[in-house]
Formats: sequence, C-alpha cells, structure tokens
Amino acid sequence: MVYLCRICLRKYGNFVDNVRLFVRGGAGGMGLPRVGGHGGNGGDVWVVATKSMTLKKVKDKYPQKRFAAYVGANSSVRSLKGQRGKDKEILVPVGITVTSDDGKILGDLNAEGDRVLVAKGGYGGAFSSAFLPSKGQSRQIRLDLKLIADMGLVGFPNAGKSSLLTALSNATPQIANYPFTTLKPQIGQLLYEDHKQISVADLPGLIEGAHMNKGMGHKFLKHVERTKQLLFVVDVCGFQLASQTPFRSAFEAVQLLTKELELYKEEFVSKPALLVVNKMDLPHAERKLEQLKEQLAKPEEFCQSLPDDMIPKSLMAFRHVVPISAATGFGVDRLKDFIRESLEEEDSDATEAFRKERLQLLRQHSQ
Repeated sequence: MVYLCRICLRKYGNFVDNVRLFVRGGAGGMGLPRVGGHGGNGGDVWVVATKSMTLKKVKDKYPQKRFAAYVGANSSVRSLKGQRGKDKEILVPVGITVTSDDGKILGDLNAEGDRVLVAKGGYGGAFSSAFLPSKGQSRQIRLDLKLIADMGLVGFPNAGKSSLLTALSNATPQIANYPFTTLKPQIGQLLYEDHKQISVADLPGLIEGAHMNKGMGHKFLKHVERTKQLLFVVDVCGFQLASQTPFRSAFEAVQLLTKELELYKEEFVSKPALLVVNKMDLPHAERKLEQLKEQLAKPEEFCQSLPDDMIPKSLMAFRHVVPISAATGFGVDRLKDFIRESLEEEDSDATEAFRKERLQLLRQHSQ
C-alpha cells in the first residue's frame, strides 16, 4: 500500500530539557485552644502537565524557581475550622519525569492533565498537636523532559539523520559534512493523505561511550525512552568520527548503536526497530549493502570477529532493512510506508494483547 504524506518539522530553539526547582507546601493555620478550634491545613504543590508549556517558559517566567503553596487559615470564634490554604500548580510540558534530589522518581506526566504531588501542606493546629500547626513539606525537585514520539532516529553523527528529515519534507535542518550537526532535538510530524499523523524525533548523534555520558550521552539516550519504535540510520559505507578514532563498517555501527542503547537501559533493545541504510548514491554502495545484509542474516557468526566490548548481549531484530539515499530521494517513499505499517502492526498487536487480557480477567471473575 502506498501512502502519500508530507512532514512538518518543529525545532527546539534554546532547548531546555531539565530544570531544578524549590517547592514548599503551605503551613497549617493555628488552632484555637479555648474552643477546640482546628486550624486549616496548608495547600499542596502539584506539577501539572499541559501541552501549551515548555521548560524554557518555566525557567523564563520563574527565574527564582521557587514555588510555595498558601498557608491554612487560623481557627477563630467565627470559623472554628480554619479554611484550607490554596494549592500551587506548576504547569509543565507533557513528557516530564519528576524526581527528588536523591534521585527518587515522584511521578511521570505522560498526558495532558496528569498531576504529581511534590510538596504536601502542613496540618492545621488541633487538640492532638496542642493546637500548634505544622510546617509544609519543602524539597528540591528536578523536572526532566523526555520527548514523546512514535519513532526515534538513532545513529552516529553524520549518518544522515538530518538529511533524511530533509528528504521527507521541505524542512531545512542544519546539515554539514561534519559530526554533531543535530545539537538540539527536532520533532517531525508526518501528515498522511488520509490525515494520519506520525511523529519522528531526530535526536543528537550518539558516540561510542554515550552510556557513560560521553558526548551528548544521557542527554540523548533519555529521549529514546518514550519513543514507541526506533529507526536506526547507518551510512552504508561505514563511519569514522575523527582521524584518531577507528573506522566502523555499517554492520559494526549497528552493533555499537545496539550496545550503547543496551548499556544505558537494557529494555531499549526490545523496542521494535527498522534499519535505514543511507547514502546508497555513493560508489560501491550496492556491494556494501549486500555485504551488510549477509552479516545481518547471520549476526552471531560475524560478531565473533568483533572485540568483546562491541558485542551486545541481545542483537536487534529489524522489522525491515530499507536502503535509501536521502540526497537523491531513492527509497524514501518506501520508507514512509514501512514506518506507518510497522506502527500500525504494533498498535494491532497491543490491541489484541489487551483484548486477550480482558477476556482472561472476565473468565476468572465468572468462575
């Protein structure tokens, strides 16, 4: 099936993907001992996801990066139960992971309207506390943005990821014949003729040792977490980052990319993936492609010649290997079709698995 589509590109200028904030819940209100009045509880601080916000806006709007909820009202003769303090909401973009300073995950915000409590208000004064209120919780928190996309482009620098987006669209991301042309994440939106939309994240290029935070390391890898599938992009003729680094063939590049993903988080390797073999317009590309296909057909055999630290524990199983030339447009339309088909196949599998799970639960309840 052929799908006609175009792609819109959103570029993240002055990109901010993490922010540290101070948050404090409101203190409780004073109780009133002579009549047994309870003070109002202090307000809570919440982090709330909304599509209209970015972390850069949070940083610019609140340069002090301090957020406090309101205090509870004191008990009085007219109002024995003091009014509760108002909550404070911190609006953030969708795709945020909230962690405490010690690294504990407080919650994930994966959809608009998701909320995470980050600082609880203090209790109002009551008989049990000698009518004295307690202070609200205070702490430092960290907001980490992990981009959410259907497909995430994975490749070493200069593999042609930005050129691929250009070939898919009229967009003009920064492209040059040197590594690290993608320094900030970009989200491409594929718009098909039948109004189907698929998002593709073009992320900064990996280097060997990225799992140890070399190069862009963790800044890149964390964004892979929330992509449904991976789109590996390799140069059919191989790659050399710099004159002092070893040359890597296309097959070696695939294994190294897999290894970097695996060392950062092992479950990355279980994501569905497609392999894009770029630069098919170069001399001897067809011969090198056939060699790569032969190696991918028997990866265990060809991995034996690689150093142990290059061999991943689990080998990637690609749904499709798609040769293309981003420069000439060869194979690009076919790639668009495979991207859509792969995602629709995953959605179908997920729906079927959910249906079976529900059916099993219903059977258990009926017994």
